[in-house]
Amino acid sequence: MKLSDFKKKLSTLKAINFIQPNGEFVPAHFHITEVGLTTKHFIDCGGTVRDEKVVSFQLWEANDFNHRLESQKLLNIIALSEKVLALSDLEVEVEYQTNTIGRYGLDFDDKNFVLVAKQTDCLAKDKCGIPIEKLKVSLAELNNSTGCCTPGSGCC
Repeated sequence: MKLSDFKKKLSTLKAINFIQPNGEFVPAHFHITEVGLTTKHFIDCGGTVRDEKVVSFQLWEANDFNHRLESQKLLNIIALSEKVLALSDLEVEVEYQTNTIGRYGLDFDDKNFVLVAKQTDCLAKDKCGIPIEKLKVSLAELNNSTGCCTPGSGCC
């Protein structure tokens, strides 16, 4: 989800909720302790130099059970971050502590933000000799809308 999409959805909400990939809600008394610009400059295993940039939010929960972050306050924090950090309309990544610090993508289910698990991947499969997976389809699963090549149709 891009930052502009996040802000649009946030502006329509009375309560901000995040759902973890396991279906559990992040406790309602969470804080967003950081809004940042995360830059990753790296070389992949095929020798290509790459740059990735994301807007990062760090969710944190404490023993402050009376704290509730309101939409307008978060929009104000984001506006200040855009100004001070010169944030552009990048993908949003969320950091959240479970067993370790997890980094998640972000989605929305009509009323809640959903933390989406991220996966590692080889970015240079062609240079590493990793075959590209082809979609496996059985002939029986193919939908033949014309019906001309069904057994007994006389087309073959």
